[in-house]
Amino acid sequence: MTTQSTMTRAASHSAQTGAPRTNSAAAISLAVLRVSMGFVFLWAFLDKTFGLHYSTPSSKAWIHGGSPTKGFLKSVDVGPLQSWFHSIAGTWWADWLFMLGLLGVGLTLILGVLIYAGTAAGVLLLGLMWLAEFPLAQHTSAGVASGSTNPFADYHYIYAVVLVVLALTGAAQTWGLGRMWAAQPVIRRHPWLR
Repeated sequence: MTTQSTMTRAASHSAQTGAPRTNSAAAISLAVLRVSMGFVFLWAFLDKTFGLHYSTPSSKAWIHGGSPTKGFLKSVDVGPLQSWFHSIAGTWWADWLFMLGLLGVGLTLILGVLIYAGTAAGVLLLGLMWLAEFPLAQHTSAGVASGSTNPFADYHYIYAVVLVVLALTGAAQTWGLGRMWAAQPVIRRHPWLR
C-alpha cells in the first residue's frame, strides 16, 4: 500500500468520524494553536480581573472596582458605532458579558470542550472589538490618522478565522478533553454541543 493511499484512507476516515488522526503533525499543530488561542483569551481575563501589571495595573483590576470595558470603549474614536460603544462603556452588564466571554472562550479552547459555543462567542466578541477599532477608517472622528495598517484583516479578523478553523478541523480531539467529551451520549445526540 502506498503512502498516498494510506493518507487518503486516513483522511476519508477522519472526514466520516469528524476526528482527525491524533498522531499526525497537523493534529498536534492544531492542538498547539488551539491551546495558544485559549491562553490569549484566558490571559486577558486574568490580567483584567487581577491586574497582573501587563495591560492592567492592580489599581484598575476588576476585583478592585475597575471596569474592564470602560477605558477601551470610551476611547473608541472611529466607526459607525462610536456613540453606542461610548454609551455601554463601564456598564455592569457590558463588563460581565465581556469578562464571561473571555473566560468562556479561553476555557473552551484550552479544555477542548464546547468548541462550537466557544467559537461562536469568540467570533462575536472579536467582531465587536473589530467594529470598535474599525480598521476601515483611515482617520478618527477628530481627523487624526487612525493608525490602521490594513482596511480589513486586523488581528481580530485573523483570530476569528483561527477560531473557525479550529472548530471545523476537530482540533479539540488532541490534547484536551474533546475526545472524551464527544463520546458522551448527550453530545453524540447533540453534536452542536461539541
